[in-house]
Amino acid sequence: MTATKRKRDASSKGLNPGEMLQRTTHTTASTSWGWVLSEAKTVSEITNDHLLATCGMSALNTHRFCRNKYSPRLKEAPPNDEDIIVISDDDDDLQCSKRSCKTNPNCLNYIEGQKQWESEADAREMFLEVANLGRDPTEDDRKNGVPVGLKNLGATCYANASLQVWFRDLAFRRGVFDCEPPEGNFEKSPIFQLQITFAALQCIAQDVFNPEKLVEALELKTTEQQDAQEFSKLFLSHLDTEFQKQSNPVLKTLITDQFQGKRVYGIICSKCGNDSPKDSDFLEIEINFKNNTKLEDGISNSLREELMSGDNQYSCSTCGGLQDATRYTELASLPPVIHFSLQRFSYNLDTMERVKSKNVITFPQVLDMTPFLGKTADVSTKADSNIYELRGVLLHKGKSAYHGHYEAQIHDVTSSSWFQFNDEVVSRIKKLGDKPPAKEAIIDVDDDENRKKQRENKRKRQRIDDSDDERQTTLDAENRISSKDAYMLIYARRESCPSVQVPEPPSRALSAVDELNAAHQRACATYAAKEQETIAAYQRTRTQVLDIYRQWSVTANQKDFVIVGQKTLEEFLQTAVIKSTLAIDATEPQRLALDDVICVHGRYDPKKSLSMKRIGRDAYDKMKKLNCVIEPELTLEDVCRECVEETFHVKLYAKQHPQQVIEFDEVCQPVPLQVSYWISKPWLKDWRLNRPKMTTPTGDPSPGSDDYLGHVQCEHGGLALNTTQRCRISRRGVELLQTLYPSWKPLSDELESCLVCDSLVNMGAEERQQVRRRAEEEKARLKALYDDASSYQASLDDVSCALAPADFLQAWRAWVSRPSENLRPDRIDNKSFFCEHNLLAVDPNCEADWRGALAVIKKSDWDHLEQIYSGGPLIEIQKSQRSFTHPIPVCTGCRQRRQTEWLETEITIQSEQKEPTTGEKKAANFYGGPRQSTRLRLAKESTSRTKMKILKTTTIKDIKVHVQKELKIPTICQRLFYRDEELSDNSATAASINVLAHSILQLKQENEVYEISDSEEAPKKKRKTEEAAGFGGTLLGRTNATRSSSPPDEQLAPAVKICRICTLENGTDLLACDACETPFD
Repeated sequence: MTATKRKRDASSKGLNPGEMLQRTTHTTASTSWGWVLSEAKTVSEITNDHLLATCGMSALNTHRFCRNKYSPRLKEAPPNDEDIIVISDDDDDLQCSKRSCKTNPNCLNYIEGQKQWESEADAREMFLEVANLGRDPTEDDRKNGVPVGLKNLGATCYANASLQVWFRDLAFRRGVFDCEPPEGNFEKSPIFQLQITFAALQCIAQDVFNPEKLVEALELKTTEQQDAQEFSKLFLSHLDTEFQKQSNPVLKTLITDQFQGKRVYGIICSKCGNDSPKDSDFLEIEINFKNNTKLEDGISNSLREELMSGDNQYSCSTCGGLQDATRYTELASLPPVIHFSLQRFSYNLDTMERVKSKNVITFPQVLDMTPFLGKTADVSTKADSNIYELRGVLLHKGKSAYHGHYEAQIHDVTSSSWFQFNDEVVSRIKKLGDKPPAKEAIIDVDDDENRKKQRENKRKRQRIDDSDDERQTTLDAENRISSKDAYMLIYARRESCPSVQVPEPPSRALSAVDELNAAHQRACATYAAKEQETIAAYQRTRTQVLDIYRQWSVTANQKDFVIVGQKTLEEFLQTAVIKSTLAIDATEPQRLALDDVICVHGRYDPKKSLSMKRIGRDAYDKMKKLNCVIEPELTLEDVCRECVEETFHVKLYAKQHPQQVIEFDEVCQPVPLQVSYWISKPWLKDWRLNRPKMTTPTGDPSPGSDDYLGHVQCEHGGLALNTTQRCRISRRGVELLQTLYPSWKPLSDELESCLVCDSLVNMGAEERQQVRRRAEEEKARLKALYDDASSYQASLDDVSCALAPADFLQAWRAWVSRPSENLRPDRIDNKSFFCEHNLLAVDPNCEADWRGALAVIKKSDWDHLEQIYSGGPLIEIQKSQRSFTHPIPVCTGCRQRRQTEWLETEITIQSEQKEPTTGEKKAANFYGGPRQSTRLRLAKESTSRTKMKILKTTTIKDIKVHVQKELKIPTICQRLFYRDEELSDNSATAASINVLAHSILQLKQENEVYEISDSEEAPKKKRKTEEAAGFGGTLLGRTNATRSSSPPDEQLAPAVKICRICTLENGTDLLACDACETPFD
């Protein structure tokens, strides 16, 4: 507290309670420009003190000098003398606030960064953030009891979900570990990379593993999301092929022993009872289901017998004819692990699109498969070993079949816990209901869209989902699970003595993981050392920064200060001083720009005074010692005089103009019997405002300027006829305005109205009738030309014709139709179509040369026009079926120059699209739904055209944007061609591709095909597309997947050729792809 002791004056009454002390202020200091007109009327009278005042830095300004609240106060003992009054500055502290001092150059209490430096924790956090040490590797340490996640490389969530499921199958994991990769280049083997992936999921020290090398080994495209069911099928088929190459007999049959079951298809003749069973292996059981279907009902429906009668009778070989029969399907044997493939995705033949079903299916945690085994199953299969427990649920999040995200919920047998696997994020699913509910409990694995409604349901619905708040049920046989997103269920046979022995990874795979762990440990150690070094630098810097901003405020009597910007000080506190401390090269300072307070001339800008602050010279010197330099380094003499003078004129006008209006209004009224003068009424109305709208930085326009002269004077120099736009003022009013606008010469009110304008307005009825009669006569003589019907164009064949200017014919038709409103054309002018050699500069046989500029008319019509209108010369042509003949030859050189040496021309973009040829193609039997071909398809047949004026600098992108706007064809669906060459470079200009005048560009429209992606947003427009097999161009796409869960077809489907570029299925008789024309090998 700053206090001054003063003897009490008994005669002074002082302030009443609550009364504020009133301080006198400078009469002209209310604003930074209060000195205008009162102290300076011209720019020559502006002093340096006035310049500082515009920036709020002069004694003329009344800004408070706020006490630095970060500066420590000195404690003083209270005075004992009762006659002493203590005058405190606490009143100023109460008036200082962030809002009131926002524009106060003398208050530095609210500069961003000071508060952070005051708190040691906040200052340390800010310092480390600017130091940018990078991510702390210890944050990636594996969490205790939580499995490792897999990095999503773009759109590989479908693979991550399946890999997590397979890893948690200990028998399968052991088989992968025991497999011997091929020697040689084994590091690129998918088997070896799968071993590393499984070893990392088991032993890595980090919480996320990057399966990049496995994806590369499989040649998967990271930006293209595939169908998860199809990936599972193809990858297992590939692994089966590799396992069969192993010498270990257990590995040879690992896939079949672990996942393959057997079922029997047969037909029993109703007459003779003959049975024709056929065995078939399966890797999964496909379940078709409707809404609210139970899994058990879906299994029963897939095994339901079918009666073959009527048109669908069976040809019995025993009976020798068509007989009623029964078709049946039975499960003969079950594998240890059963995959139930829920037909979540289907193909709509009406819309030709892949769709996702949101039907709900419910399934148990414990499933008894005994009721579903057929009579062909052996006794051992029908034992108690047919009890299966749920081990995994694969989910597809999203509404569209083409967009969405794959996740997995898997039971980990080593920890007896359920986990949610969402790529890198793995979370434990908490147990549900320690006490079994009274009624059947249901676990829902869906998203949250109906969660609120389900909570209100009286029946408890327990859920396994992707949220951290998910609850998991106890493994009770009565508990059920419901889902609208599940597409694959994995059940494992319950074992009486389950073995949870975790297999050991092979040495080479474990070595690769050990290297990753060692690299992680080194990164952690390096980061820790760097962090300690940075913290030591922070502690030194904080002491120096505190010393600067606690002492940088100025006082009223302090003359030695520096003007800076608020952003400059904030940059110093928040980043610059930290970067300077950590800089390797100490010779290069941190430069702080004054952009927020300087003008284009490089000096202090009074228009930016609200951002200015002033600091003491000592604080500024300390900032420089910390290697932080403010540029440019200005002095108090560097307020920009040019900017001040510019604003001075505006301020001076704002003060002088109202007084000038008052003086004008006193003398402007016309005096009877004295000459008065005309002035623009709109100008005078605007000028009388305190802030005229017409005012510009150079001043007000004169009443005689172009915008206002027409209100008084016509184009012939006489008095304008319109009296509503002008008014009279007195001679004294004119004299006053002429002092402001010396060049203005008003018209006297004694001047008569313009006779020329008056005669035009008062044209007689007889003259107008004569004009209409003349138009009717020309229309009657040239009726066919006026109508311009299609019959007229058809009559031009094999007759003498002529070329006439199109603009003349357009103006002539407009005048003939409305002669009183439109002007009659003067003459026919064909000279622009001749070159300097008096030859044709256009080719009549090249429509692009003269389209829109010339028109073909009959020679007889030309003769009539030539009699009425002067002009020419005649361009005579003879039209035949295919071409024009013309006696005047074309000048080739001049024509070419005319086509190339243009500044602006009009081109035509025309589109003729045809639907692709369709043949009988095989309907592919896709695993879990059809695949989408990744390319563009041709649209339906249509013809459209648009014109566009272009310059030499117009780009292909500009043309495509124009086409999108006019023809509603998206730019991505456009293919432009010029002279049979595709214009694929959107940045190319008309000059670079040598576009000739009036050229025609061909447009081919192709429709977009949406492919499956890792996004939940569906496309706005649906398009009919053709489907093709997935995983084209990958290792899995070249795998011959012979296993299927579908019944064997009676007839083999015809073979197809799959394009390696666009993945379209083509007929075997084609030599090239029907869509992209890529040749087949």
